[in-house]
Amino acid sequence: MEKKFISFVIYLHNDAQRAESFFRTVMPVIDSYFEQYELICVNDASTDETVERIRECARTLDRKNVVNLIHMGFYQGMESSMNAGRDISIGDFVFEFDDLTVDYDPSILTKAFETLLTGYDIVSVSGNRHKKITSKIFYSLYNRTSRGNGKIGSETFRILSRRAINRVKSMGQYIPYRKAVYANCGLKSTTITYELTGNKSRRTDDSSMRTSLALDSFIYFTSFLEKLSLTISVVFLAFSLFMGIYIITDYFNVRKPVEGWMSTMGFLSLGFFGVFALLTIVLKYLSVLLNLVFRQQRYLVSDVEKIS
Repeated sequence: MEKKFISFVIYLHNDAQRAESFFRTVMPVIDSYFEQYELICVNDASTDETVERIRECARTLDRKNVVNLIHMGFYQGMESSMNAGRDISIGDFVFEFDDLTVDYDPSILTKAFETLLTGYDIVSVSGNRHKKITSKIFYSLYNRTSRGNGKIGSETFRILSRRAINRVKSMGQYIPYRKAVYANCGLKSTTITYELTGNKSRRTDDSSMRTSLALDSFIYFTSFLEKLSLTISVVFLAFSLFMGIYIITDYFNVRKPVEGWMSTMGFLSLGFFGVFALLTIVLKYLSVLLNLVFRQQRYLVSDVEKIS
C-alpha cells in the first residue's frame, strides 16, 4: 500500500444520491491502495440529505482515517468552496473531486497517482464525453488568448502535489478559477483520458455562476478583451484613413457630396477610434489592478466538523 499521506477534497451541493454512489464505488479502491488519507467534504449549503448521507458513509470507514466536513457559511459556488477545502488539506498529495458522478473505472485513481509520481505535479483526468457548444466556444477562445502556455479543457477530477499547491498559493491567496491557475503555474502537468462507463448525468451548476466565472476567467487569465478592443480600434482607424482619403479626393471632384456628410463621418470614425484606443489602455491598467485583487481570499466557512 502507498504510505504517503493523501488528501481527498470533495465538493458537495445537493449530492445525496451521488455521494452514496461515490463512497460505495470509489472508497474500496482508496482503502485498498492508500494506507493513510483524509477526506475533506465541503458542503456548499446543501438543502437535501447530503450531510446525513456523508455521516452515514463516514461511519463505515476505517477509524484511523480522518473525515472532515466543512460547512460553508452560504452558497458560494464550487471554486470558493474547493479553495476552502484545499486550504485545510495537509496531505503530501491532494485529489480534487468537483463532481461525484462516477462514470469511470475507479482504478483510474491509482493510475493518476502513479502518473504523478513519474515526474508531474498536476495530473488531470478527463472523460471522452460530448461537450456542449458553449463549453467548446469558451475553451477555444480561452486557449487562443491565454496569457500563459497552459491549455485547459473539461476535467472530471485531478491530483496535485504539495509543491503545486504551494506554488499556487504563492501566486495569490484568492484563486478565482483553479483550473486556469494550475495550467499557468509553470509546473509540469498532463491529462489522462478515459472512456465513459454507463450513461450517468453530471451535476448541472448554476448557469449565472458559470457565466460569471467564464467572464472572470477571460479578465483574469486572458487578453481576450484587450485584443477585442484593439481590433475594433484598428477597424475604426482604417475607416478614418479611408474617410480622409475620400474627403481629399472629393474636395477636388466636380460633383460635391451632401454638405457636412464627409466631415461628420470623419469626426465619428476618429471619435470611435479614440474611444476604443482609450479603452484598450484602460483594460491594460485594469489587468495590473486585478493582480492586486487576486491576492484577497474570498470564502466564508461557518464550521469544520470532524466526523472521524
